[in-house]
Amino acid sequence: MAGNEVSGQGPGSLARTSHGPNYIRIRSIHGLLDGSPKNRSNLKTAQTLAKLKSLEKKSKSYKLPMGELAIFTQQLASLLTAGLPLVQCLEALQDQTEDQCFRIVIRDVRTDISSGNSFSSALRKFPNSFNTLFVSMVEAGEASGGLAEILMKVAGYFEATVKLTKKVKSAMTYPIAVIGLAIALVNVLLIFVIPVFAAMFADFGAKLPAPTQFLIDLSNFMKNMPPKIGGWTLALGAWAVYYFGGKFIKTPNGRRQKDKFLVRAPIFGNLVHKIALSRFCRTYATLIRSGVPILRTLEIVSNASNKVQIEDACSEIAKHVSQGGQVSEVLAANSFFPPMMKHMVKAGESTGNVDGMMSKIADFYDVECEATVSALTSLIEPILIVFLGVVVGGIVMAMFLPIFQLGAVAGGLQ
Repeated sequence: MAGNEVSGQGPGSLARTSHGPNYIRIRSIHGLLDGSPKNRSNLKTAQTLAKLKSLEKKSKSYKLPMGELAIFTQQLASLLTAGLPLVQCLEALQDQTEDQCFRIVIRDVRTDISSGNSFSSALRKFPNSFNTLFVSMVEAGEASGGLAEILMKVAGYFEATVKLTKKVKSAMTYPIAVIGLAIALVNVLLIFVIPVFAAMFADFGAKLPAPTQFLIDLSNFMKNMPPKIGGWTLALGAWAVYYFGGKFIKTPNGRRQKDKFLVRAPIFGNLVHKIALSRFCRTYATLIRSGVPILRTLEIVSNASNKVQIEDACSEIAKHVSQGGQVSEVLAANSFFPPMMKHMVKAGESTGNVDGMMSKIADFYDVECEATVSALTSLIEPILIVFLGVVVGGIVMAMFLPIFQLGAVAGGLQ
């Protein structure tokens, strides 16, 4: 049994075999459990490497927020304008960024460029971080030799997009908060307040008005439902709506129906329409001004629009232009584009300044969007106050209705 001899090595030590294949494995486990500074350092290094490997895997599909991309583009343009080489600019941006995933993306792009590849080809390896518009603008800048100038234009475009998005989101914060408060308040009334009235009305022994009886039945249902079953039912219902609704929207017909509804929706439809027009004009003007060919421009504008109406129009424009036609001729036949826009584009074609006209139209619609957001914010506040008053007031009136008819209800006691 000498080959399998087991011996101890002091208090707290692991058993080991003097010979055999398990010796190295047991010694490795013993080393990890050892509290020496060297082993603690090795364990820390292993944890760091595991974390880095996880971040590198995540960076392959990392989606960079538009705000972060705008900052990156602005800083890169400023460094290039100052005369620094591209690789050195990327190294500086890699060191200062706080987003660990994006830091790895910048590192890989910089390494790819150092290996002899172009900036645009390196960016294409990260389609989730750098959108098609950004890559195409970089490609145009490389071809023209004015990368810094073009990146400045792209940064301005991204900043304008982020600014408009923030304004729309801030306008939506108030109504969402009020609607959430209304839902919570109704639940409190149904679960805690209405049962008190129900017990009082039960002593009358008479038939209650329909609104009151409906609220009492709804209150009993919510109060008697076990919390787990109620929670699971709501969660399952919400998940089903989200899942199947998302599946339908991803289909071509579902996406078309969604975009048509958003543009025609009351209150917000006009804002959605103006944002789509502004993005179309701004993207078109930026790309044409940077020297991107018109057919490639239309392809990028179509992908960046996220609206089927714009995609259909870009497809028609590309087909018409390739046959020698003008952009304004397609816009004039499409009801999605307002007459003012059609006339301004036609004037730009006559003077050879289509990109300038598109930029002015985008500025106009940006101002219109800001005015619409301000008007909607002012309009939504009283609408929501009235909505909250109607909901809560309706519940209160329904519960006090039997008291108002106390003579008829109390007649059941005689």
